[in-house]
Amino acid sequence: MRFPKEGTWSWKVLYIVAIIIKPFFLRLQIEGEEHVPATGGCVIACNHTRGPDYVIVGYASPRQIFYMAKAEIFAYHPLVAKLVASAGAFPVHRGRGDTHAIDQAIEVVRAGHVLGMFPEGTRSSTGSLQRAKLGVARIALGAQAPIVPVVVIGSEPVLLDALKFKRRPLVIVRFGPPIEAEGAATSSKDIQRLTTRMMLAMADLLPAERRGYYADAKVLPAEDSWTSEP
Repeated sequence: MRFPKEGTWSWKVLYIVAIIIKPFFLRLQIEGEEHVPATGGCVIACNHTRGPDYVIVGYASPRQIFYMAKAEIFAYHPLVAKLVASAGAFPVHRGRGDTHAIDQAIEVVRAGHVLGMFPEGTRSSTGSLQRAKLGVARIALGAQAPIVPVVVIGSEPVLLDALKFKRRPLVIVRFGPPIEAEGAATSSKDIQRLTTRMMLAMADLLPAERRGYYADAKVLPAEDSWTSEP
């Protein structure tokens, strides 16, 4: 049994729980976990399907992943706040704008943690990649930390099949090589270039039929290009 590096006590407890219940829900195949840097801050960018991606990627990662969570959860009770924070979540205040949330995330990465993000912003109803938002690139450039592309394949039926007592689905988690954050966080062109590089790297990790918006780099709209000169 291996625990994620630098894992907090509650993360390790959750990891043990996941080990116990995993055989009842899915068969898991993890590829490329060596691409996650052993130390230092980074951003894990994952596709967002209708499956329990947060849980699956968190289990597959060799290091503890920190996620954003609504600040209201932390205000519910001090014990709940402590448990949620120890499990790798940090509060984001709604209504203060994207800048505040991005600043918080940058500090998490600068502190040497692994930040988990879903650049599409919403779950894909088809399982194919949607056009990404720019937050992940802004955070990576602001923290000057690499982005590790990762995809989850086949997670959609995990909970539904378990309830119907069907055969456990095979779920693949595939990590890709880190992408260096080159450019300035104040440059819209650098942000867009990094976003497109990240999404094309994620597309390369997916089967052709799941690449969606990023199926062909040659036909991307001009605003999503990463090869044009500034």
